[in-house]
Amino acid sequence: MRKNEFLSRLKEALENDLDSKAVQENVTYYTSYINEEIAKGRSESEVIEELGDPWVLARSVIDMAESQGETTNNSNQNSYNYGYGNADRNESSQQNSSNNGGNIHVFSADSWWKKLLFVVGIIGIVFLVVSVIGGVLSILSPILMPVIIVIVLMRFFRRIR
Repeated sequence: MRKNEFLSRLKEALENDLDSKAVQENVTYYTSYINEEIAKGRSESEVIEELGDPWVLARSVIDMAESQGETTNNSNQNSYNYGYGNADRNESSQQNSSNNGGNIHVFSADSWWKKLLFVVGIIGIVFLVVSVIGGVLSILSPILMPVIIVIVLMRFFRRIR
């Protein structure tokens, strides 16, 4: 993906939830970030790949704006440069990022629907485990119950002798 395509997708994704000023600030920020990284000697495709999917990046910017109470109706918004990080990252964090395979994605449960999805997922996993254990026991019970009864009876009769 090229820089212009990345920026147009980012702009398109941001336009639905943020006002035009915030959209323009973010597009300007990421344009300058990409240009600075290219000036440092990195390739355009490498920088774009590091930033990841523009839709995911836009979602994180929008989530940050929502968590700070800033909506599309807010006319005096400050800078929205929350998405990927600071363009002035030091050399060691870039080194660690490249050593770990490039992109680092972090899941955060900062909105109600993410928390709800997490809780529903945990409940689903518990039900799945209980169902599997119950299924295994229902399959094995016709075989295991007589075996257990025979073992108990054998021990009982051995004690009587």
